[in-house]
Amino acid sequence: MTSDFATYKPVEGTILRWNYTNEELKQRTDDLISSSKKVYNTLASLKDEQLTCDTVIKALADDDSIFATIGTLVDFPQYVSADETVRETSCACDKLISAYTVECSMRVDVYERVNTFSQKEAEVEKLSAEGKRYLERLLRSYRRNGLHLDADTRETITEIKTKMSELGIDFSKNLNDVKAKLEFTSADLKGLPSDFIESLDKVEDSDDKYFLTLSYPHVFNVMKKCCVSETRKKMNIAFNSRCLEANTAILEELIALRHKLAGILGYETHADLITEIRMAGSKKAVSDFLSDLEQKLSPLAAQEMDKLLDLKKADCAETGTDFNGNINAWDTSYYQNLVQEKQFQVDHQALKEYFPLHKVTKGLLEIYQTLLGLKFTEVKDAHSWHKDVQLFRVDDNTPGSSELMGYFYLDLHPREGKYGHAACFGLQPGCIGTDGERQVPVAACVSNFTKPSATRPSLLLHSEVETYFHEFGHVMHNICARADYQMFAGTSVERDFVEAPSQMLENWCWEKESLRMMSEHYETKQPIPDEMIDSLVASKKANAGLLNKRQILLATFDQTIHRTASIDTAKTFHELSKRIWGVTQPPGTNMAASFGHLAGGYDAQYYGYMWSEVYSADMFSERFEKEGILNAKTGMDYRRSILQPGGTRDAMDSLVEFLGRAPTADAFLRSKGYEA
Repeated sequence: MTSDFATYKPVEGTILRWNYTNEELKQRTDDLISSSKKVYNTLASLKDEQLTCDTVIKALADDDSIFATIGTLVDFPQYVSADETVRETSCACDKLISAYTVECSMRVDVYERVNTFSQKEAEVEKLSAEGKRYLERLLRSYRRNGLHLDADTRETITEIKTKMSELGIDFSKNLNDVKAKLEFTSADLKGLPSDFIESLDKVEDSDDKYFLTLSYPHVFNVMKKCCVSETRKKMNIAFNSRCLEANTAILEELIALRHKLAGILGYETHADLITEIRMAGSKKAVSDFLSDLEQKLSPLAAQEMDKLLDLKKADCAETGTDFNGNINAWDTSYYQNLVQEKQFQVDHQALKEYFPLHKVTKGLLEIYQTLLGLKFTEVKDAHSWHKDVQLFRVDDNTPGSSELMGYFYLDLHPREGKYGHAACFGLQPGCIGTDGERQVPVAACVSNFTKPSATRPSLLLHSEVETYFHEFGHVMHNICARADYQMFAGTSVERDFVEAPSQMLENWCWEKESLRMMSEHYETKQPIPDEMIDSLVASKKANAGLLNKRQILLATFDQTIHRTASIDTAKTFHELSKRIWGVTQPPGTNMAASFGHLAGGYDAQYYGYMWSEVYSADMFSERFEKEGILNAKTGMDYRRSILQPGGTRDAMDSLVEFLGRAPTADAFLRSKGYEA
């Protein structure tokens, strides 16, 4: 990688550049840490009379803003760079930044200065409401970091947090570095569509052997469509054995460290520490929530399991194989897909011919622009981290305004070393910068949709269209939020609400009007036939019981392991899978070793996906379903009430403003087919 710093010009309103050499990454890291230390050291040295809104709150907020942006420049390449040495350097720099972040969080001298400032009523009253919230959150964070405890205890906390940070980075790096390939013949891949097989790399010196990786497009296609049980089994076992030894050890060490830290801070368990500041408020509220859903969805899931067993029994009779009376882990997606095909006449392979990526992208962008009063313009020839990446400028398109709102990148195809799932990465926070002017937010939508083949463009499964809408919903949350402080910018809301805005926007993937906008046959350019749309929409509740029981399984597993000091994660996951989901996991596997959420910030919080889905269903049902899915006024209400506040107020206040009442779970349960 070569540097052309002298000639490189970032796009308007940003300082982002993606052509750093390894040496520059290291230098930016050193400079960032050094400049931040000066801020903290200066604040710590202030006398009481020198403590003002500018010397305390503005100084810390400015450092937050700089640190978030420059820190991203340094740590984001580990997820997307095509250069392995850059990824490794980025990862190493991320560890240094994370260690320094821990060090900052444990500065008792800074805590004492901020605490003293908080008692100067005349100064505090000069702060805006958001500034006062920032101060309150700072003090809360200091207390939750144990800065009120003795020096020896604080040193222990620092050591634990530093170690946890390093382990989390290693866990993620191990997953990103997976390069395993499996070989299969065309007979092994029976049932898979021709365009998928054409996109595979062939084994050298072989006309009939193909490589499959453990990337999501490969795994999910095989698990849904391959009618060869043994192939699905091999893929399932390999997928759930990724980083088995290394990441199992890391996760179980993290569990022990989290429990120890929670105890030091005065909490019974890590789950208590985490849920205290979420919407749920307590681990009991989470348990009650999950138990209630499990109880209500179990009869529905049992009926669905019977359907899967009937299909498998018929398959076994047709192929002359033994029927063991069980649905294996490698059977679930395959037979659930068959249910959609047989019961609802949904042929996902035929359907995806109507979802070429370029058309989905065009429709998605049009829908979001219409709803949120925005204008997207592609920035041609923009510098990025890979030739496949696109950059778009976002301007406000409401009457009387043409303000630059921000930018987003689209990085949509898999490549070696790239982040393997789908996610939104905030790259530059939208907040007040050090110069007192608002800096624009920048975000990246990163996913792994199948690459085009020699004969077909990239075609998306309907589930991938949903994923695209979901992650782009996070992008819009980043772009539309209008916080003054980096702490509250973008998606910086309660973790058990953060998924709600993007989950709500998945509904557009199930409505005829919006489906028309994002689809056309890749060859004929014809719209999806009405009967295909009707079948798809009717299938929305297909397998809802089992699919949601799996989510309950993952959330319950997450809560279980974070309510104890030590645990065998593989054994626990296998037991809970059988009890909650009714599916036996293959011996020798441990899905938890590749469950990135557990090391990436969702520890004891995975329940938030279902918790927030309750709110997303209510928002869609109460407003958009009644007022029109492309109703611009409703969309602007959503932008102003839900997206714009960011974390500047409690999520419940935003919900009540948008709904006009307190939220309920009624719409969520109806959407799953539950009838009281």
